[in-house]
Amino acid sequence: MTDVVVTGYGATTPLGGDAQSTWDGLLAGKSGVGELRAEWTDRIDLPVSIAAQLAVEPTDVLPRVQARRMDRAEQVAVIAAREAWAHAGLAVEEGADPKVDPTRLAVIVGAGIGGVTTLLDQDDALEAGGLRKVTPLVVPMLMPNGPAALISLEINAQGGVHAPASACATGAEAMAWAWRLLKAGEVDVVVAGGTEACIAPITVAGFVQARTLSQRNDAPQAASRPFDAGRDGFVIGEGAGIVVLERREFAEARGATIHGTLAGIGMTSDAHHITAPDPNGGGQGRAMLAAVRTAGLQPSDVGHVNCHATSTVVGDVGEAAAIKKALGDHPVLTAPKGALGHLVGGAGAVEGIVALLSVRDGIIPATLNLENKDEKVELDVVAGEPRKMELTAAVNNSFGFGGHNASLLFTK
Repeated sequence: MTDVVVTGYGATTPLGGDAQSTWDGLLAGKSGVGELRAEWTDRIDLPVSIAAQLAVEPTDVLPRVQARRMDRAEQVAVIAAREAWAHAGLAVEEGADPKVDPTRLAVIVGAGIGGVTTLLDQDDALEAGGLRKVTPLVVPMLMPNGPAALISLEINAQGGVHAPASACATGAEAMAWAWRLLKAGEVDVVVAGGTEACIAPITVAGFVQARTLSQRNDAPQAASRPFDAGRDGFVIGEGAGIVVLERREFAEARGATIHGTLAGIGMTSDAHHITAPDPNGGGQGRAMLAAVRTAGLQPSDVGHVNCHATSTVVGDVGEAAAIKKALGDHPVLTAPKGALGHLVGGAGAVEGIVALLSVRDGIIPATLNLENKDEKVELDVVAGEPRKMELTAAVNNSFGFGGHNASLLFTK
């Protein structure tokens, strides 16, 4: 069976408007968390007033008319996909022959929540002004497959358009499903990833009621602190990550630059609780071991785990325990959400790109705000400064409400 290689990647996040600035920000120890900037904060009293909002507004990148026809989650997905497509060397001048047969090109891009801001805004417009105030584009803007569909239209992908919705595991699961399509030989190229832009009153209120958000409002940049003994919840964020995955033979034949290999994938489910992870970490461990097995490697080959670690009291400790049980005590950990916040459906894809770059460049970003590691976390977590480390393989973990577990294994 063919190798699945990464030939392009793109992102827009709270640390930067593209993948490179996001990577540079992580290595520099920057934080994307700040005071929540939204007009509704003046009329809705919530105990959380911090968020990880985009570093670059989509409306500063997209043409005004085009942006108005998209939900914010669609906007960031399209921006990240354009970067990834160009980075892979697949963009061509208008009228030129495409570099990939459209019938052998697929898109798999999902969102954990989708067009919630459109739904809320348009419902307000209906109630305040009646039917005539509702845009005829409301359904394409709020439907969860909207981001994938818009990307497919841009690149003329006719090999299938898919939109997984797996909460916080969405972006990683999209890449895993892409791996399966390519391994099966159904297509040659897949544009895959995740997106989210759900910083809205109802989602913030819901996470508050679930007691999962940090309320460290007086120190926003210190609020997201994975694995730290003083953590009190995650910081909601927004953004998108997109990769171009190809069959190795196809990529090499067209002379593409290969940034790494998506060598193995694992997807499992807990069947335990709608929001809480299995306290034994069984599903998480099985996902990691499946990624190792499908890559044809051994747990001892995995030198690094890019953790899902959201900065919740229970989740971080449980993941560390699952890693130790599944892979051993040798992998070095990091948790990008300390800097990025939690990008929900976009998290797995953005963090997958981070894991890929760690393997490619031989450097692991530090976990921001890790000052006093929880004594229950018995593994080495990079803190303070990035760590240079030659890596054969790295695993990226993404776990979501509903019991979704996805692990991606990258090699050089």
